[in-house]
Amino acid sequence: MENKITPPWLKGLLISLILIVIGLIIYFAGQAQNKSLGWIQFCIMIAAIIWACTNYAKQMQGNVTFGNVFAHGFKVTAAIAAITAVYAFLAFKFIYPEMIDASIEEARKNMEAKGNMSDDQIKQGLDMMRKFFMPFAIGGTLIMSAILGAVASLIGAAVAKKNPNPTLEQ
Repeated sequence: MENKITPPWLKGLLISLILIVIGLIIYFAGQAQNKSLGWIQFCIMIAAIIWACTNYAKQMQGNVTFGNVFAHGFKVTAAIAAITAVYAFLAFKFIYPEMIDASIEEARKNMEAKGNMSDDQIKQGLDMMRKFFMPFAIGGTLIMSAILGAVASLIGAAVAKKNPNPTLEQ
């Protein structure tokens, strides 16, 4: 009987779609500034990658190594990172472009509250933030996804059931 393995890109696509839908619900519910809801998304992503790793080991009937399972988990992570980076670009450009201005205004309030910057320094900082917002948003999405995905893949590879003496029938 041939093993039917779900490809990592498909798992990554499904996880990304779930995260995107949750993000849209948070935004349209008016909770975009609620940081704790963002952490819920991260927890869901970590749990989903751990599930993807353990599911892969189960599909392989335990005939895997730690490295195999980790690699599968990180491939899922790569798919999630790519899809969410594209989504971040499209979202900030077309779905909710006002979020850029809201973020810059919040940064202005934080800079003014600290009181250690002149008005000219604040203006320069905000101009730079406006200029580089999109690259930082996409880069931040990629880096955060990679870090969380690596941790989740390590956990998934550690908890996945593996046969002590796997056979090499491949």
